[in-house]
Amino acid sequence: MAETTNPLPRGIPQDAMVWDNHACMPLRPGDDAFLDQLARCRDAGLTAISLNVGFGDQGIAEHVRMLGHFRSWLAARPDDYMLIGSAQDLRDAKASGRLAVHFDIEGMNALGEQASLVHLYYDLGVRWMLIAYNRNNPAGGGCLDDDGGLTAFGREVIGEMNRVGMTLCCTHTGYRTAREAIDLSADPVIFSHSNPRALWDNPRNIPDDLMRACAARGGVICPSGIGIFLGDNDNSTETFVRHILHALDVVGEDHVGIGLDYVFDPAELDEYVTANPALFPSKGQYGAGMKMIAPWRLPEICDALRDRGVSDPTLCKLLGGNLLRIADRVWR
Repeated sequence: MAETTNPLPRGIPQDAMVWDNHACMPLRPGDDAFLDQLARCRDAGLTAISLNVGFGDQGIAEHVRMLGHFRSWLAARPDDYMLIGSAQDLRDAKASGRLAVHFDIEGMNALGEQASLVHLYYDLGVRWMLIAYNRNNPAGGGCLDDDGGLTAFGREVIGEMNRVGMTLCCTHTGYRTAREAIDLSADPVIFSHSNPRALWDNPRNIPDDLMRACAARGGVICPSGIGIFLGDNDNSTETFVRHILHALDVVGEDHVGIGLDYVFDPAELDEYVTANPALFPSKGQYGAGMKMIAPWRLPEICDALRDRGVSDPTLCKLLGGNLLRIADRVWR
């Protein structure tokens, strides 16, 4: 395809790789009512986006059905979207003006205690998977549970992820399990959508020492745009910028990214939270009506960061350059 790169919106550096490392479309196979909003993300300057295909207690069947649905929808629109497999694909998508898409999994229940499925998910476009979604599972501990650390199965899965080239994520994961995973993994680990606890005391947020441990092994921490993790259900640009600046202060410009965790169907999110109090307990400050930051607000966020002294080269790193480095190193 001929190079057709479009100018990026004002506010975003023109040479930036803009990568939102976590977004949530409705997990309803066959329902594509919200997928057209990906065009709005592209028009706002995004180069790449990671779509979630399952979380928590959902098993193999649920994840595979969503992968089939998303892959089919994207394949029917090759002029607008590119389902990526490699870091070079990201560069090619940017050059052609298409939105690069890959997938993510929130919790190793998706494996059904079969580590070999990592390779299957990788072949279907999943590029990162986290260990445990708030609660303990056969692989390790969740951040809202009594975390006993990595299990033998969790260690096996991390070894398989390293072999296959899938990035390991420790968002939603308990402190002990995350520290053990960072130490065990042969590849850098990411926090795909985690905020600093030093700024807002929510058990889903992560302390500075965990951020430093991740960065010391080459990893990247991506603050999210969910209001209950930023503050008192606060989705203001000012507060999000404070979280980015804190991460930059703690781990440096080479180890910060963005994973907004935007939920395109907030009504579905409210239903999940209300129907699953064990997975979304009150101690995590969950509740209906959680505010979020949409991907199309990134241009104004860039302007606000610039106003706080962040240079364009640093913006390019945190918008996607650091995640591209992870892809270059980890993806096979």
